[in-house]
Amino acid sequence: MHRFIDFNDEKTDTLLMLELSDLTKTLTNSELYEAEIRVHSYLSKRDRKVFVSHFWDHRPEGIKKPGMKSDVYLRALGNRSFTDFQAVDEFRDILAASPIPRFAGQLLMLAEDLRIEEICKKERPGMGSEFNVRRNIYMEYFESQLVVNLEKNLFADALFNLVYLILNSDSPVLTIPSFNPELDEGIPHIRSHLENLYDAKSTRDAAVICLNTVERAASVLHSDMINEYFHLPGFEQNLLDDISFSDLVRKDPLQNDDFAEEKAGGDEHVYEEKMRTWHREAERPGKSYMQFELDQGTKTDISGGSEREGEDGDQALAIVQGRSKRTDKNEFSKMDINRLGESVASGGKSSYGIANKNARPIFLNAQRQGEESTAQYMKLEKEVKFYHKKLKNIIERIMKKKETDHRSHLQMGRLGKNLVPFFTDEHPKLFYKKSQPGKEIDAAFILLVDCSASMFDKMEETKRGIVLFHEALKSVGVSHEIIGFWEEANEVTKDDQPNYFLQTIPFSMSLQQQSGPEIMELEAMEDNRDGYAIRIVAERLLKRSENQKFLIIFSDGEPAAFDYDNGIMDTHEAVMAARKKGIEVFNIFISNTGLEFEQRKVFENIYGNRSIIAPYVEELPDVLFPLLKRLLSQSINI
Repeated sequence: MHRFIDFNDEKTDTLLMLELSDLTKTLTNSELYEAEIRVHSYLSKRDRKVFVSHFWDHRPEGIKKPGMKSDVYLRALGNRSFTDFQAVDEFRDILAASPIPRFAGQLLMLAEDLRIEEICKKERPGMGSEFNVRRNIYMEYFESQLVVNLEKNLFADALFNLVYLILNSDSPVLTIPSFNPELDEGIPHIRSHLENLYDAKSTRDAAVICLNTVERAASVLHSDMINEYFHLPGFEQNLLDDISFSDLVRKDPLQNDDFAEEKAGGDEHVYEEKMRTWHREAERPGKSYMQFELDQGTKTDISGGSEREGEDGDQALAIVQGRSKRTDKNEFSKMDINRLGESVASGGKSSYGIANKNARPIFLNAQRQGEESTAQYMKLEKEVKFYHKKLKNIIERIMKKKETDHRSHLQMGRLGKNLVPFFTDEHPKLFYKKSQPGKEIDAAFILLVDCSASMFDKMEETKRGIVLFHEALKSVGVSHEIIGFWEEANEVTKDDQPNYFLQTIPFSMSLQQQSGPEIMELEAMEDNRDGYAIRIVAERLLKRSENQKFLIIFSDGEPAAFDYDNGIMDTHEAVMAARKKGIEVFNIFISNTGLEFEQRKVFENIYGNRSIIAPYVEELPDVLFPLLKRLLSQSINI
């Protein structure tokens, strides 16, 4: 598929990103954290993300992968465990008044990275090789940046480059280029402050040293940095991961903050009133909900009698708390009682993937086709008749061979004619058995057809391959299903993404002689949310009793749908999950203009070595025939 304009042709290395995400989860000891690519590397505790820098892209694999891993080490282990974010926030408040705030912020991040790097290597010595690669590449980079910035008279940027070289140089003798007379005179004093960073024991110590250094640098610099080499995240990024109970307790005072003078005598009547609340075990939700706002009143020491000692059974309340869901503006009277947290108990992840938490399936049945569609189907069936007849003959020969063949060199069975091993072998195997005839092919197939808009100019030719799939499996008695899928872009909202699944050939009709013309109903529609579709049909396939289960996907491009930026990774995760459950997943890429290297790489990332290329849609039957032959052959009962 040739695209007219492609402003950003960057392709995600799915396997590498999954490896980085797994590494992030391991180091943070939390399933909630993910890795993501950004311009700069930093930790966002609010979003639970470890951002890996684009700096490592377009480098050899021996540099790219260790460099990205070193970013994860620093953020997931270093920043999260050893950085004092309160000290960072205090430093940010102070540098707001500095004449060189960008220089100051990046200096602290550099100093903190160097400090926690040493801690990480001490805690995990195996990280040393990645950090060595990181330091060598950064040294080369900042040496070149120093030359460039001096030529442009960007003295603040050049000074920061020099600071990095000073702090990371293995040699005590470092050649320092000339800046200008004023800076040349101030650099020795700046260097003396920087050397104190080697003794910093905490983030707060590093911040104090950086403030002293910035104060000295500000006296010789007349402008701030332009480039950003290290990112100082904002205050909101450093929110704590967990909210304590005290954070949930109301702390704002009443309008009249007084206390009753009269003491409770103990004989007061405490009135209790029950108000209906709804939960999923209730038969009917009712019409009233409980909501109180107490802004004024006098405090007393009267006990409501509701206190009690905690019990072991109270742990069940943790489940209730885990399933709670924030409502719109806390207005319970307007809350839709039918909207329940689908999978909040599992950490907020949908069972169909985080990217698909608002997606829902809508299954459609194919309509009875008229004479015109039947005629079109018969025409296509004649075009592929050679293939499915040939396939049927091959399968029948294999099954007949299984019936007549016998297994030899067994320890029990019928005695064979060759008795020489009885005298020559220590443990002779002289017997054989006739193989049992294979009564059927123990397999079930689902063909999932991409009905996105980009299939508009390929769908007619694709139907030839679909007809071959149906007729070939029907001729050898293998149950199968053909489903077209798409997401309706005109109906999509932020909270609701309907995905349609058109069952042209369901399992119940797949072996019926008159089935087939329903395939003509497949048309190019809208978007394609591949990862979600694979998970939905995999559930259907797992319900089948056959021993072998195969899922084949016809598609012509990358996943593309509303709020589905990580569609490649989501689809890869869906494929891996299906394979772990015993489903063999294959992809056949369809094109009508040839195949680009980048597209081949994308589909290899998603499906591994089980992505088959049909560079021209007319060649689809030639590609599908050997695949069906191989899969059916391995599924024959022995």
